[in-house]
Amino acid sequence: MAAEMALVKPISKFSSTPKFGNPRSFSYPKFSTIKMSATAQTTRSPKPKKKGNKGEIKETLLAPRFYTTDFDEMETLFNTDINKNLNQSEFEALLQEFKTDYNQTHFVRNKEFKEAADKMQGPLRQIFVEFLERSCTAEFSGFLLYKELGRRLKKTNPVVAEIFSLMSRDEARHAGCVKILAFFFSHVNHFSRMIEPLYIQLTFFGVACRFLNKGLSDFNLALDLGFLTKARKYTFFKPKFIFYATYLSEKIGYWRYITIYRHLMENPDYQCYPIFKYFENWCQDENRHGDFFSALMKAQPQFLNDWKAKLWSRFFCLSVYVTMYLNDCQRTAFYEGIGLNTKEFDMHVIIETNRTTARIFPAVLDVENPEFKRKLDRMVEINQKLIAVNESQDNSFVKNFKRIPLIAALASELLAAYLMPPIESGSVDFAEFEPQLVY
Repeated sequence: MAAEMALVKPISKFSSTPKFGNPRSFSYPKFSTIKMSATAQTTRSPKPKKKGNKGEIKETLLAPRFYTTDFDEMETLFNTDINKNLNQSEFEALLQEFKTDYNQTHFVRNKEFKEAADKMQGPLRQIFVEFLERSCTAEFSGFLLYKELGRRLKKTNPVVAEIFSLMSRDEARHAGCVKILAFFFSHVNHFSRMIEPLYIQLTFFGVACRFLNKGLSDFNLALDLGFLTKARKYTFFKPKFIFYATYLSEKIGYWRYITIYRHLMENPDYQCYPIFKYFENWCQDENRHGDFFSALMKAQPQFLNDWKAKLWSRFFCLSVYVTMYLNDCQRTAFYEGIGLNTKEFDMHVIIETNRTTARIFPAVLDVENPEFKRKLDRMVEINQKLIAVNESQDNSFVKNFKRIPLIAALASELLAAYLMPPIESGSVDFAEFEPQLVY
């Protein structure tokens, strides 16, 4: 799902890494459940911890979010009697692509997973656990939104509805959510009407929904997505913003996964955990999802063919690219642990995503202009200073006073990046970018 950027608060720095003693003598708890609280600032009186205690994971500003939208407007947009731009034959072809389910038997674990997790010690272990947590939560977020869209559009446009349902299958397969669905059912308010359809789908998802969360079990952890669903606030996006942001999210996910996969195939010494071997097929799910959203946008030309669409396209490009860059620069240890230079990796992903996005968005950023990267690097420096202020021992008044010029500087860099001359692009024939392996 889409990432978005906050302009007021800095990105939270990755929690300090504990100093592990001799790895052989270090003992992990038998099993822990990870909870991600809805707000990082909330403090509660400590409760006595039971055996097999549950660890609290603080949610950073850029932690994956849960989304909702105007489902009534969505129904109108995909009503074939109202919207004559809908190309049902195109959606039927995409539906067959999703029904083929190329990855039905792909996500099968083996003994390598547990063995690799047991060997991974020290700071890399903690960093990798965070990677699994964030990835699992992001995939689950997509599952929630896609599943509800599939339910709500069933009568209005059964073909589009079924595609959304099949995409939720993919997201659930990635996330590993079956083990927490029973807890999830009793707590969802925002999506309460999903309960009955999800029970019906439980058997369908049974084998598929175990991958990322099962990976956490290798590290004696389990992400309590039920608690997460109950505690998190849902971010409302209008349908057109869902289209922009989710398209970008799926495509940038594709380029992240395939880039890591190719790198580790060429450098097997950095293959620290076998989940990366699954990224080639995994990224094709992301690619197909992105292609579906490009078809959705083509069916809504009002989202692509005027000056407002150009402004929003650039805004979402900037938001997603900056979010990823600042986020990853707080987690360089993870990328270094698999042999990547964080900034080089991010710029490669941004450039390739931008080139792909230019096929459908009416305008994109000029990310290959060296000045764009210089602005990103200045944002990283400013953000690091904001983090230092937040972590200082100063009182709240002094902290807020010190933040003012830094926030102004960050806003200035963002605005300058947004106002750089864009690249005029636009929709191309859909056949040119149907779902396919991209190498």
